[in-house]
Amino acid sequence: MTTRNRFFTVFALGLALAGCSREGELVLSQGVGISAVRSACPAVGIPDYTGDVTTFRAPGATAAADLDVTAAITNLRSTCNEAGERVYTAAAFDVLARRADTRGSRTITLPYFSTVLRGGSAVTAKRVGSVTVTFADGQERAQASGKAGAYIDRAEATLPEEIRERITRKREPGDPDAALDPLADPQVRAAVQRATFELLVGFQLSEEQLRYNATR
Repeated sequence: MTTRNRFFTVFALGLALAGCSREGELVLSQGVGISAVRSACPAVGIPDYTGDVTTFRAPGATAAADLDVTAAITNLRSTCNEAGERVYTAAAFDVLARRADTRGSRTITLPYFSTVLRGGSAVTAKRVGSVTVTFADGQERAQASGKAGAYIDRAEATLPEEIRERITRKREPGDPDAALDPLADPQVRAAVQRATFELLVGFQLSEEQLRYNATR
């Protein structure tokens, strides 16, 4: 299931939510064996359709002539401290906004969310914050910054030793499972999924705004 579909499932339930790479934890992709290594730090990203927001002058309006403000989340970056048993990831991002009517100074507040997903679908934490963007008189574009953060239990983001051994075990030519992808084993696949976390950041959109982003 894609991030887009996972997020829509979560949003429909009313929950409207680059990792640090270092030797330690395993990341598997297609094929046999280890394709990369990663730490316990969660991946950081923006779910589809939540990275921008559009507001209109009149409720229910969607015509270009009624457009008021558009804004987009960009330059999302993260840092991760995995020194202890509680791994902390901090994310920072910029918001670029543009308004249709440049007369007068104006300040707008845009809400955003940060959500931790486990295994691609289970929401383990969610916070809502806001970014304030200020336009000077005559100014069409403005910029602001936002931040988010999350703690992950190292034990929960670490594969059990038995699973690690099954993934990394050296396979000799002629072994019955020499050509098998370890993730073909449902137990291994489930363990990898349970140990996978994501920190997702996006605008806190209404159902109408989310629908507009998805269908325009």
